[in-house]
Amino acid sequence: MARYTGPVCKLCRREKQKLFLKGQKCFTEKCPLEKKNYPPGQHGLNRRAKISEYGIQLREKQKIKRQYGVLETQFRNYFESANNQKGITGDNLIKMLESRFDNVVYRLGLASSRKSARQLIRHRHVMINDRLVDIPSYILKAGDVIKVRDKSKKLDLIHNSLKRVKDNVYAWLSIDKATLSGTFLQVPERADVPLNANEQLVVELYSK
Repeated sequence: MARYTGPVCKLCRREKQKLFLKGQKCFTEKCPLEKKNYPPGQHGLNRRAKISEYGIQLREKQKIKRQYGVLETQFRNYFESANNQKGITGDNLIKMLESRFDNVVYRLGLASSRKSARQLIRHRHVMINDRLVDIPSYILKAGDVIKVRDKSKKLDLIHNSLKRVKDNVYAWLSIDKATLSGTFLQVPERADVPLNANEQLVVELYSK
């Protein structure tokens, strides 16, 4: 399975905002962005070049890709699928990304980052509707129940993550901390998704 294996904090610095790729570290003073809020590299601090329209669109695409942990080919496939659906293409794209299994595990608070959520899924610690699914990109449907396997309920990784999560933060999700389970109530509306990005620029980029 292809995946990014480089230093993720550099990705946040490149986009000049927190993408919350490092879990708990992103909420502490140890986050590199707190001290180095400029692009990485020897010229990052002195970079003054004016960004073109294409460059702005590209940065928005990269920002969304990196937050959801999706590589280029997969992201392009999501866009094509979103473009073929009824409605606003950009909204459809975000809705699909939010419906991914790894993202929902992260949103429920069972993992401190999407990368950590993918690890839980690949190691078969989490089930959907009492069925083992080890595919992070699996798209959930309204009513699907996500539950931690009985033999995995003592994992410190899960409990440490849940400590910082309030009950039912997102309207489209329901979490039961006592049973380490949650329900994907519905596909969220774009306005409800806490994503600091302009997906319309991605639509414009791919429409050229």
